Amino acid sequence: MSFQTDLFKGKTAVVTGGTQGLGHGVAEALARLGARVIAVGLPSSDAPPAGVEVVTVDVTHAENVAAFAATLDRVDILINCAGVIFRQEEFKLPVFERVLDINLTGTMRVCEALQPQLARAQGCIVNTASMLSFFGGGLVPAYSASKGGVAQLTKSLAIAYADAGIRVNAVAPGWIATPLTQALQNDPARASRILERTPLKRWGTPADVAQAVVFLCSPAAAFMTGVVMPVDGGYMVT
Repeated sequence: MSFQTDLFKGKTAVVTGGTQGLGHGVAEALARLGARVIAVGLPSSDAPPAGVEVVTVDVTHAENVAAFAATLDRVDILINCAGVIFRQEEFKLPVFERVLDINLTGTMRVCEALQPQLARAQGCIVNTASMLSFFGGGLVPAYSASKGGVAQLTKSLAIAYADAGIRVNAVAPGWIATPLTQALQNDPARASRILERTPLKRWGTPADVAQAVVFLCSPAAAFMTGVVMPVDGGYMVT
C-alpha cells in the first residue's frame, strides 16, 4: 500500500531545494502519488515536474522562510533537500559558514517555521543527510560537518516533535548522479574507485532516493522516527 497511486491525495508537501537535483526527483515522486507539492528554493533552469508549484525561498533568510510559512495553513509533509557543496573551497571560513547556514541551519529554520502546520496535520519531516554523516570527507569539511549535524538534528527533532505527532526521519544518500556530483562523475579515476567500492556497481539516481523518501512519508513507516536511512547501494558496508 506504500506506493498506491493516490497515496498522498489531499496532502500538501513542501520540498526545499525542490527545483533541482534530489529535491526535483522527490517533488516529482510525491506529485505522482497525488500530493499538492510546493517546491521551494532559488530559481533553476530545470523545468518543474508536472503538477509542482514553485516558490522562490532563500532558506538562509529567516524572514523569507517565515513569510512563506505564513502562506500555508497545513503541511502534511516537509522534505528538506536544500544543500550545497564547495569541496576544497570549504577550508575558507566564509565558505564553511555558508555551507552550514544552508545545509544545517537552513534545515532547522524551515522545520521550526512549519512546525505548527505540521502539528495540525500530524505530519512528517524527511531531512537529507549523507553517507558523510557517518564518516569524514577530507576535501569537504563543511559539507561533512553540516550533514553530521543534520543526522543529529533529525534525531533531536524526532524527540522534540513527538508529542505534537510529527515524525522526523532522514535519508542518507550515497553517490547519486546529480549536478552536485558531476565533477566526480566526469573524473574517470575517481568514478572508478567509487563504483568499485559500491556493491551494486552503479551511481544512484534521484528516483532511488525519492522512493526511500516516499516510504518514510507513508503509513508503512508510521512507527518510525529518528531514523537516518542510508540509500547508497551498499557503499557504507564495504
